[in-house]
Amino acid sequence: MPCLVMPARRARSVSREPSRLRLAITAVWAGCRPVWPRSVKRTSARRWKSLAISVSGWPMLVRRNRSRSCSRIFLAGMRELYAVSDDNVKWLDDVAAGGGALQGVRVVELGEGVSAPFCARLFADYGADVIKIETPAGGDCARGWGPFPGDQPHREQSGTFFVLNSDKRSVTLDLARTEGRALLLRLLSQADVLIENNPPARLRQLGLDYAALAPHCPRLLMISITPFGQTGPYADWHAADLNAFHLTGAGSRYCGRPAEPPLQHGTFSTDYFGAYVAVTWGLAALFGRDLAGGGQQLDVSTAEAVAALFVGAQNVGGCAQTGHFDRRTGIGMALASPATILPCKDGFVWMLALETGQWRGLVAAMGNPDWAQAEMFDDMFTRGENADFIYTMMREWTMTLGKQEIMDLVQAHGVPSTAVYTTADVAGLPHLHERGFLRELEHPLLGRLPTLGAAVHLPDCPGGPRRAAPLLGEHTEAVLRGELGLAAGEFSALAAAGVV
Repeated sequence: MPCLVMPARRARSVSREPSRLRLAITAVWAGCRPVWPRSVKRTSARRWKSLAISVSGWPMLVRRNRSRSCSRIFLAGMRELYAVSDDNVKWLDDVAAGGGALQGVRVVELGEGVSAPFCARLFADYGADVIKIETPAGGDCARGWGPFPGDQPHREQSGTFFVLNSDKRSVTLDLARTEGRALLLRLLSQADVLIENNPPARLRQLGLDYAALAPHCPRLLMISITPFGQTGPYADWHAADLNAFHLTGAGSRYCGRPAEPPLQHGTFSTDYFGAYVAVTWGLAALFGRDLAGGGQQLDVSTAEAVAALFVGAQNVGGCAQTGHFDRRTGIGMALASPATILPCKDGFVWMLALETGQWRGLVAAMGNPDWAQAEMFDDMFTRGENADFIYTMMREWTMTLGKQEIMDLVQAHGVPSTAVYTTADVAGLPHLHERGFLRELEHPLLGRLPTLGAAVHLPDCPGGPRRAAPLLGEHTEAVLRGELGLAAGEFSALAAAGVV
């Protein structure tokens, strides 16, 4: 048994009428239903004071109370108070019926893999119309990534593509051809947002960089998500998620045990987090465009997005100032205990009990063993000095129980520990199903499959996927003929030439 170590002793007002876009974006941030008034009659509005209507400035938002019937009364009241056109009434009805807070926003996605598709999916989750541009020969590279049913690769049956591309329309265009680029420009002229993750040099070669697009699409917001950004010596380097991750220093500090080589992290963490950063500031830029009237390019480096997560002693700036660079942390914390992963009967549990109250709760959950009664263990740093001893004793207890039993028991005692769930465990969690985070979509080839819902819940503008990911080029003819007005003969000629 390890030996003990004894301790040493107000918002800006806008005069002009807001656009639907601005109201929708504000609704996403505020979690409220957007309302588009034509004029405000403040004396009349006071009649609706009980509905908590804000009349202090644009936009008008419902501060939603607990009654859904109140929301319906409010909508009727707004129609009485404001001269709202039939089109805008329909828009309000669609939003209220679940059309999404970003309904009416048009997004064109020119990307593949994870970062740009996931960013575009986040827009689609809240009602934006997303048109995904793919190459006619093969489409998005993620169509070739598993998992596949029966481990048989099929570009229309990729589990990764299924999750990342729900609620999108797929249009195939060969952008190496002049005709393909011309069609893309026509689509962009009708769009609010372009989301892409191409190497900057590639778009410059195609004449599709922001400097080339801006004169044709002056209100276009271009969100560019790349590993290293649009400028700097690494801008045109070919890189995957793992390259960007290790550029941050995170792999050296966090992946693996201190005495061993760093490990590969287990997911596309920089791509996913970069997408979240991009959609957050993309909404801010859309809001700003509605005020200023012009488009712009957002330069999002996934490496920098992840590097910005690290603060304090973990931050490269702080380390450079002090000259102190910490070693790899491994599992747990170097100075305090318990904070580690321990085995149990059917897997593993993450045990964390740093505060005195948490530690005492854990001791009670373990049945108040004699070894844990020492007063010195009330101090987390003393426990840190005795971590080997504490973990050995705790392991004897955890091995007698299952992970869910341990989690339920310690949570009942106020201890923030948890089971280490497998993917199969998570798929069956009642909590996620009851919150609507796990939901099912019908796919023409895969059948009915579960996917991930929206991470943010808005009371009156529900988000999350409604339609499964598209087949390759599924909407090409409908978009090019129905929305760009191509004649049947024109479309057939483009298809025969391989442009679409």
